[in-house]
Amino acid sequence: MKSVFITGAGSGMGREGAKLFHAKGWRVGAVDRNDDGLAELSRELGTERLWTRVVDVTDKAALDSALADFCAGNAGGALDMMWNNAGIGESGWFEDVPYEAAMRVVDVNFKAVLTGAYGALPYLKKTPGSLMFSTSSSAGTYGMPRLAVYSSTKHAVKGLTEALSVEWQRHAVRVADVLPGLIDTAILTTTPNHSDDAVASTLSIDEIRAAAPKKGMFRLMPASSVAEAAWQAYHNPTRLHWYVPNSIRWIDRLKGLSPEWVRGRIVKALPDLWPEPQ
Repeated sequence: MKSVFITGAGSGMGREGAKLFHAKGWRVGAVDRNDDGLAELSRELGTERLWTRVVDVTDKAALDSALADFCAGNAGGALDMMWNNAGIGESGWFEDVPYEAAMRVVDVNFKAVLTGAYGALPYLKKTPGSLMFSTSSSAGTYGMPRLAVYSSTKHAVKGLTEALSVEWQRHAVRVADVLPGLIDTAILTTTPNHSDDAVASTLSIDEIRAAAPKKGMFRLMPASSVAEAAWQAYHNPTRLHWYVPNSIRWIDRLKGLSPEWVRGRIVKALPDLWPEPQ
């Protein structure tokens, strides 16, 4: 029986991933700091082939212990797939976001991915065809205003993915990531907004859904679309970056030709970000 360990599995993309892999017959290790989310997942899927634990991914000892206990229940202590998915956001102008809040984003979005990589590698090495998969973001293609620190962490995840995809070939462990665009999850309404002139944090999820583009690379996508990308990534041994939707890859391609042009397009697309000179 194949196995997958998913962080941030109590809601959103991680939850949909747990449901999909479980439906495919995999044993699923689901961790999150959200006890209620994990309890609801257990009620929905039952306890057969589902292992859950409340874990703060910034606690290395707790994450290492969870990985060890979950993998101890797998044949030979193996692990087919590690999905570093947990993530948080803080929005607003860079100088408006408190330093402590920004460091929490770094701790969860990037340092915890490093912790997951260190912790999972011994188990992945035992497993033919294993994959370390991480959640980056469309904000990892070009730095996004009002999400500077979040965007930076997602660039870091993308860079780590690229580096380890080379390094870990000597362990026969594959590495890939997913770069989602606008995904219908709770982060759309729960991300703190620290700038007084910003209004996004006051919108309800229904208002966000109504305002989101109906087509194009930033149309609102269901969380299940990211879970499906994770499933496809395991079964595709060569592809490195998975974009949801796939058209987001054009940001990377255009940035490679001219980052200045992409910067100009972002400025034009978001005129409200640039206040009139005082």
